Amino acid sequence: MWDKLALILLIIGGINWGLVGIFELDMVAWLFGGAASIISRAIYILVAISAVWCISLLFRRDEELAYNTQNR
Repeated sequence: MWDKLALILLIIGGINWGLVGIFELDMVAWLFGGAASIISRAIYILVAISAVWCISLLFRRDEELAYNTQNR
């Protein structure tokens, strides 16, 4: 469950960075009242925590990932 949640948040963050790069539009800031708003900052922090969590995916053995996927 945590892996999927982290990946979803990273996808949101990646799309947001793509929008910033292409259109200079920060969708999170636009939706939640600016980059300095509490909600926007919380979302940025959650995306960063998700990125740190996903680092662990690089170091997990394939057997652990397969076992965790089958038992969900």
